[in-house]
Amino acid sequence: MILPPICGAIQTFRDGLEFCYICSFLGLAAVGVGSWCFHMTLLYEMQLLDELPMIYSTCVFVYCLYECFKQGNAISWFPIVLLLIFSITVTVVYLQWKEPVFHQVMYGALVACLVIRSIFIVTWVYPWLRPLCYASLGIFLVGFLLWNIDNIFCDTLRASRQTLPPSVGVVTQFHAWWHILTGLGSYLHILLSLQIRTTYLKYRPKVKFLCGVWPMLHVEQQKMS
Repeated sequence: MILPPICGAIQTFRDGLEFCYICSFLGLAAVGVGSWCFHMTLLYEMQLLDELPMIYSTCVFVYCLYECFKQGNAISWFPIVLLLIFSITVTVVYLQWKEPVFHQVMYGALVACLVIRSIFIVTWVYPWLRPLCYASLGIFLVGFLLWNIDNIFCDTLRASRQTLPPSVGVVTQFHAWWHILTGLGSYLHILLSLQIRTTYLKYRPKVKFLCGVWPMLHVEQQKMS
């Protein structure tokens, strides 16, 4: 996913919202660019361009979600330094070890932090945001499930495509669905994080659909009474 988060970053900038949310959208776009480069070339360097931005962008997501109730535009340096150390450590270890499972575990730990925090907020603070939260989480988890199915049954799925019509076989490209669904789930998570933050700041956030299809968050700067 590249263009939608870029549009989201532009809209966030126009709304005058905090820089970390612009970074969230741009981080998601960077993952999309890295994934695109890797799948076009299958080079190890491009694989790093795909995988490491997943860590960096999710660290930004974590910062935004755990700092959503801070006052004003204050910068919280402790979580920034902590997440920066985490990102550098993961990068150095992964460059030396080159073990995909290590990357997956570190990424999974970050996602778990997001899930726990999101569910807490929509359960105890803003329960009316549950549909957006659960949509984001559900779409992401379906993508994760399909990715695991593709890893486990890769040979079987490849063999089945030889006998299926192309229009049907393309639907069994579960790795592609992993990219689509996790990208969409991540995009919806940013919208959720933005809506939590702007609601706390007593702005007027509203999800609007571009061309009646694609969700974007528009924020009125006039604060709610």
